[in-house]
Parts: sequence; structure tokens; C-alpha cells
Amino acid sequence: MDIKEIQSLIRFVAKSGASEVSLEMEDVKITIKTTPESTASSEMAVVHQVPVAQPAAAMMPAVAAAAPAAPVANAETAAQDDESQYTVIKSPIIGTFYRKPSPDKPNFVEIGSSVKVGDTLCVIEAMKLFNDIESEVSGKIVKILVEDSSPVEFDQPLFLVDPS
Repeated sequence: MDIKEIQSLIRFVAKSGASEVSLEMEDVKITIKTTPESTASSEMAVVHQVPVAQPAAAMMPAVAAAAPAAPVANAETAAQDDESQYTVIKSPIIGTFYRKPSPDKPNFVEIGSSVKVGDTLCVIEAMKLFNDIESEVSGKIVKILVEDSSPVEFDQPLFLVDPS
């Protein structure tokens, strides 16, 4: 596993919101843990790394180089500040978030779109099944918190809706 692959893994973990990810391959074992404090301060740590075929010093620069790749946590913190005045639509399942029904179709909603209860906001693919995620409230889409084609976790905020 090279440095770019480790950096990519760290970025993936930062975007997914997972609290712990372990990866074990023939030549390396990596465990990445995040804590509530570390996501708030945009920090992530590789807790355990055991290279089998390579010296440990060769793998450590990847962690330092990847640390700036977590500004996503700052966006999540800002979104949490806005949650007090807006309704948050959260993911009911784990899967991949898509803003449109198929690649050649327009997005379900944009920022500023008006939605009613039951309107489809996005789809989440889980195990090759596409699940429509419907609005729980009527209002206006204020913010879309997830990038298209990104992995999402259960209960992860997806949209901010102004119900007024």
C-alpha cells in the first residue's frame, strides 16, 4: 500500500463520518480512529500501523501529508450551528448518496428548491437497491450537506430545510 492509497483511505474515512476503520492486507495493517473531538478539530490519527514487508518509517509520512485533507469536518461543524433554525433531513440507511435518479436526469432538488412532505430529495444505494429518500417536512432546501456519489452513514445529515 503506497502513500496515495493511505491518503485516499483517510479522505474516505473523513467523508464517511465513520468512527473507526481497520484495514488489514498482506503487507500492512492500518486502523484509523476518529473521536468527536478529532472530527470537530479536523484531525484524524492512524492509531495502529504494522508494516510487514516495509519499515515503519517509510509509512509514517503518509499520515502527516494527509492531515490537511479533512476540511470536511469544518463544514459539518458549521452545519451543526445552523441546525438550530433548520430542519435536518438525515440518512435512514448506510449506502451511497445520489442527487439524481440516473446520470442523464436532473437533480431531484437544488439549494433554494421548495419541497413538500413526501417529495423525493435523493436516492441512497444500498446493496444494489436504490431507496428514495423523501422529505419529512415542507419548506425550502437551504443546504445540501453531502457530495453526489459519496458514502453516507446511518443518521448522517443530508439536507437542511427551512420549514418557514
